[in-house]
Amino acid sequence: MSDKRLSLLGLAARAGAVQSGGFLTEKAVQSGTAVFVIIAEDASANSRKKIQDKCTYYHVPYAVCETQDILGHKIGKESRSCLAITDENFGRQIAKGFGIEI
Repeated sequence: MSDKRLSLLGLAARAGAVQSGGFLTEKAVQSGTAVFVIIAEDASANSRKKIQDKCTYYHVPYAVCETQDILGHKIGKESRSCLAITDENFGRQIAKGFGIEI
């Protein structure tokens, strides 16, 4: 399941199109550079709510899936609670895997 939906994350990360972690994701959403956000299902309730509220307020589509370890592994880093995709083409393709049209 995760391999299909998140298969482009590694490529997007190598292209510099991913901001990872709560602070950078929040900053990307607020600045308008985030196209799509992925939140780990095992992130703390406070972190999830904070990012979900920011995404809703700034009209950035998001999905909740996988674990922090899987998200981090997909981008070649340690565990991450959330990721912001900042490239429109990568964002569109990754969101499509979740059934979300951008």
